[in-house]
Amino acid sequence: MAERRVTVDGQTYALKPPFLVMATQNPIDHEGTFPLPEAQLDRFLIKLSLGYPSIEDEAKMLDRLQHGHPIDDLPAVVSAADVVACQEAIRSVYVDDLVRTYLLQIVEKTRHHEDVRLGASPRASIALYRTAQAVAAMAGRDFVLPDDVKRMVVPVLVHRIILKPESRLRKVTPLSVVQEILPEVAVPVPAGQKEQGEDYFQ
Repeated sequence: MAERRVTVDGQTYALKPPFLVMATQNPIDHEGTFPLPEAQLDRFLIKLSLGYPSIEDEAKMLDRLQHGHPIDDLPAVVSAADVVACQEAIRSVYVDDLVRTYLLQIVEKTRHHEDVRLGASPRASIALYRTAQAVAAMAGRDFVLPDDVKRMVVPVLVHRIILKPESRLRKVTPLSVVQEILPEVAVPVPAGQKEQGEDYFQ
């Protein structure tokens, strides 16, 4: 994934941006599949658990499938160039030093928790930083709030935390570890509207 290329039958193909890898996991049938090594899991930006749809959403699904599969006529909603432009624009979203420290303190606590064998990596810090910038941009802001960081903590960190065997036996989960850590980190409080040369948080 880091090389942004794929090899098929000995032939290597460079993949043009935007580069995106998506993977799915069936939580029931693991025959013929194996859990990914920690280093490979760490390369996935986020992990989402979908679960079952609501009755209303499942009813809509049946309606859409009545005469064919919607994906057969699915049009493009954005060009590849637009996606790349959005990726570049995200990097300009302002992150206050105090918000960055808040983010790093959360990641650091995963490395010293009593139930954790291997905490979140520096790659996790980068992922949390970038996704918080993206959340802020999607909300129409050019600066990141602590709530943007908190919103992305679970999808960014949970799949990167490796528990001690004895903790797993006690039914501790990476999610419960993150939920325990979050309230322990002091949240920076907004000081006022961000002005040139003025700190937004205190």
